[in-house]
Amino acid sequence: MQQGNGSLTNNSAEIIGVIASELTFSHEVYGEGFYNFSVRVPRLSEAYDILPVTISDRLIDENIFEIGKEVHILGQIRSYNNYVESDKRNKLILTLFTREIELTSEPSAKNPNAVYLNGFICKTPVYRSTPFGREISDILIAVNRSYNKSDYIPCIAWGRNARFASRLNIGENIEIWGRMQSRNYQKKYDDGVTEEKTAYEISIAKLECAKSVERTPAENDD
Repeated sequence: MQQGNGSLTNNSAEIIGVIASELTFSHEVYGEGFYNFSVRVPRLSEAYDILPVTISDRLIDENIFEIGKEVHILGQIRSYNNYVESDKRNKLILTLFTREIELTSEPSAKNPNAVYLNGFICKTPVYRSTPFGREISDILIAVNRSYNKSDYIPCIAWGRNARFASRLNIGENIEIWGRMQSRNYQKKYDDGVTEEKTAYEISIAKLECAKSVERTPAENDD
């Protein structure tokens, strides 16, 4: 997976949470190593999300990376395709790509999980309602970044945002404000075996049509 310099103007993410796993090697690009780890981020309720984070070895500080330490991370939402042997297909993987990281010295009044995206609808939104009548729309957007690449990011809208999203067309430019969330679900296979899995997506708090369009989304070349 190639990492570009990118721009924070159309894709920014900020989280505050506790390191929940050790660093594991991910890949290397032109001599620069990238590592993955996870951060436990609180929700407004008593629940929390365990979010995947990617970081360059150039940002790794041994004084920071210890399970249980609270960190403040600025970055971007990135996606890539990963082949899953059990499913015999590629799976879209989301991660928070780190730009800046620091230890937090005291409790912050900031939102611990904030994401902004400006992208293009690249798949017809799927509108549905739960057995309890809650309205939901699943949206996939392409967000441009450097080197003619795009990140393909699954988002989920609720209530009136879901109704609004259901009327959007492929190619429309939209702005999204929300948070990155983890969601556990059960995958049932043809042989009857059930496996617990985790999905990552952007839960939308605010959704608007963008006022201007800079360019059309690039092809998916991750």
